[in-house]
Amino acid sequence: MKNYLSLTDLNAALAVRDLSDPAAGEHALQKLLNDVVQALETRWRVPSETHRLNPLVATRDNYDRLGYSPGAVTRDSRYSRHVSPTVMLRSHTSAGIPALLDSLRAVEDRYDTLHVLPGLVYRRDAVDRHHVGTPHQVDLWRVKSRGLLGLAELEELMALVAEAVLPGCKWRATPTQHPYTSHGHQLDVLVGGEWLELAECGLIATPILRAAGLEPRRWGGLAMGMGLDRALMLRKGIDDIRLLRSADPRVQSQMLDLQPWRAVSLMPPMRRDLSLVCDSAADVETLGDAARSALGDSAEVLASLEVLANTPLAELPAAAATRLGMVDGQANVLLRLTLQALDRTLTVAEANSLRDRVYLALHEGPVKELIAG
Repeated sequence: MKNYLSLTDLNAALAVRDLSDPAAGEHALQKLLNDVVQALETRWRVPSETHRLNPLVATRDNYDRLGYSPGAVTRDSRYSRHVSPTVMLRSHTSAGIPALLDSLRAVEDRYDTLHVLPGLVYRRDAVDRHHVGTPHQVDLWRVKSRGLLGLAELEELMALVAEAVLPGCKWRATPTQHPYTSHGHQLDVLVGGEWLELAECGLIATPILRAAGLEPRRWGGLAMGMGLDRALMLRKGIDDIRLLRSADPRVQSQMLDLQPWRAVSLMPPMRRDLSLVCDSAADVETLGDAARSALGDSAEVLASLEVLANTPLAELPAAAATRLGMVDGQANVLLRLTLQALDRTLTVAEANSLRDRVYLALHEGPVKELIAG
């Protein structure tokens, strides 16, 4: 059964600024995206079209028309933000692709264009220094008729994007699968001695073309999806995704270019542990999303949320289960919150108040054990 967003949560999600959109103000994300697009345009000598689409999309376009199976776990309300039985906040910018391909059905002349679909996507994700519930993504689809694109062009796409994001970097391609591509690959880059994912790509799958009324013998292309937040963090050497939206002038001034990050003095973190009674199916993604919602405008202070332990009812001592008032299907979850404002030091009272808000939102047991203070 799907759970639908409340009007309050929907409005809050839609109010988040899209850093990739110049209409909302200048940001380094835009400069990085421009570098990538210009590199592809220059090498391929093809025009590009940028599509900034409504984040509210048909569930069918987000999943079914991109080849996701009816039972795909990503459809679950634990991970996607559904608005109604047929509408959702897009979980990836690829949701704009079916309508784009539909629009090409009447094209009879030769066609070769790079389509750029940037914007926010909406997920229920873990809370840590590398993840947020509204990350930025871009889909880069080169669609061509009368002269198909193959594996050589796919490798060239990966090389061009890796070089544009991290000039001079080493990269590798590892095979993977996506429902809307064939010959799928994950593009990794070597940073600090560690291989990190930058993007995923492949050839446009023939069922996706056929579903849009495009004959695969005439039409084909390349498809890539890339997380822009991760790409910018790698380019500038940033280790905390919250810095991309920081209101601190020392940080904001550095979010206007692609120069290496110059560290500023951050405020000390404060940690709070919570013992909760939750549904046994709860995980770090669903708990993180619920914590963000509970904190509202203060969510940026939540630097990370870790699940230290998840003990099902059957594995707890009887006395502990009785004390907590637990029932079948529940678990005792030990959480650790790391609270850290980017521009000031939190007081103990503020940290405890934030902890209590998270506790009251996530705890499902009848017995509350908040610590005073």
